[in-house]
Amino acid sequence: MAKEYFNPSDLKKFGNITEWQEELGTKFFDYYGEVFKEGALTVREKALIALAVSHAVQCPYCIDAYSSNCLKNGADEEQMMEAVHVAAAIKSGATLVYGVQMMNHVKKQTM
Repeated sequence: MAKEYFNPSDLKKFGNITEWQEELGTKFFDYYGEVFKEGALTVREKALIALAVSHAVQCPYCIDAYSSNCLKNGADEEQMMEAVHVAAAIKSGATLVYGVQMMNHVKKQTM
C-alpha cells in the first residue's frame, strides 16, 4: 500500500523548522508574524490572499491552514472560492502569456 506524502498532521510540526537552524527559523517566524498582522490590509483580506496563493503554489499544508484561517477571520465559502478563482485566473494568464514568447520564437524560426 502506497503511503501518501502529504500528512495533515505535519502542519502542526511546522514550528519545528527552527530545530536544525534556530536563527533563520526564528527570523522567518518573526517576519511571518509581522506580515500577517493587521495593517493596510485586514487580517481577513490577508488570509484570503494567502488562500489564493496557497492554491497557486499548490501547497496542501497552506491550503489547510488558510482555509481554517479564512473561516476564523470571517471569510465565507463564497469569498474563499472567489479567491481561488482569482488565483486560477492569474496562473492561467501567466501560462498563456508565455504563448507570446513561443509565437515570437516560432516566427523567428520560420522567417
